[in-house]
Amino acid sequence: MESVSFYTLGCKVNQYETDAMAESFRNNGYEIKNHNEISDIYVINTCSVTNLGERKSRQFIRRAKKENPESIICVVGCYAQISPEEVSNIEGVDLIIGTKEKSKIVELCEKVKKENTKINTVENVMNITKFEELESNSIQENTRAYIKIQEGCNQFCSYCIIPYARGPIRSREFDNIIKEAKTLVDKGFKELVLTGIHVASYGKDLGEISLIDVIEAVHKIEGLERIRLSSIEPMLITEKFMNRLKKLEKVCPHFHLSLQSGSDTVLYRMNRKYNTKEYKERVDIIRNFMPDAAITTDIIVGFPGETEEEFQETYNFVKEIEFASVHVFKYSKREGTPAANHKNQVHGTIKNNRSKKLIELTNRGHLDFLKKFLGAEREILIETSSKKSGYMEGYTDNYIRVAIKGSEELENEIINTKLIEIDDDKVLGEII
Repeated sequence: MESVSFYTLGCKVNQYETDAMAESFRNNGYEIKNHNEISDIYVINTCSVTNLGERKSRQFIRRAKKENPESIICVVGCYAQISPEEVSNIEGVDLIIGTKEKSKIVELCEKVKKENTKINTVENVMNITKFEELESNSIQENTRAYIKIQEGCNQFCSYCIIPYARGPIRSREFDNIIKEAKTLVDKGFKELVLTGIHVASYGKDLGEISLIDVIEAVHKIEGLERIRLSSIEPMLITEKFMNRLKKLEKVCPHFHLSLQSGSDTVLYRMNRKYNTKEYKERVDIIRNFMPDAAITTDIIVGFPGETEEEFQETYNFVKEIEFASVHVFKYSKREGTPAANHKNQVHGTIKNNRSKKLIELTNRGHLDFLKKFLGAEREILIETSSKKSGYMEGYTDNYIRVAIKGSEELENEIINTKLIEIDDDKVLGEII
């Protein structure tokens, strides 16, 4: 039996696509091995969001070929799409697949081997108009499964390479989403996460359908307990949207609402499609409908031209919103994006200092959010063993990590729990 292993960088969409490609190989009789095992085929699913992702991709390609010189090396994903010639010039690469043709990966690998040839399938991503079907319903996480419902992005934020790597928005056919969701629930998954590159744009290329229609349909599936959304744009949130969402009790009150900066002038240079006033209005709408909601976000510090005053505006805005948690990123110059050509790049030391200051603030904000729920009763979906001996861990619907005393037989069970005390970045609870 021939074997294949996968090395995945980047986002949850990449992980979903890796799982789907692995399933294709498994269905064709291949053994799936760990990425650090010697295999006949190595698939490197690459990321291009940062230069670091590309460097890690190159390192693994060289390592894989060294471990098995006779292996087939297949490089797929965003780095392959953005820089196919650069990837092709890396010694040992046999197959290059960008944003399209992942569904044909087994066929293409077998063609490379049979014909002893090198294949590059990358085409102009802007010409891709149809969502490529990939199903991933066998690997996934133990209790939570991801469903990719959308591909591509039309936003063209000035710092982001993704539109050039993933192409224009393409929405998955409604019926195919529901079919995969039902399959995953039948396999025992109790929580589904609707994910994509720009989930908020779902349906804009299909006509009379939108993201809320998908959520309502998935909500009807018997046996499903929870629905989560991956990162969404703030302008998706309206009174009308939330009025429909509020009626769906399986939807988790957790919104990863993309921000990137709390300064209007920086947001303008980033080519974001909102200002802080509009963002705050969306936060208020969410909290009006779901007072216990966790609102989380991403922030980039040190964006080109960011002054100390602009950073302070971000700091103050984060303080005002009171996020449940924040992912803080230092701006990483990405060739091929407008921001990379900005003359006023922020020095690394300044970026480090601003990042540290903002992380300290957001860590305090996270603790404040946890404190609000001490003494409260919340249901948690048990996912994994805790580092604490004799404890299991899971998440509340509003994404508080909780550890309770119990054994692995509780895994994938939803347990009513009283939140007792904070333990580092999680909460200790007791079963009610």
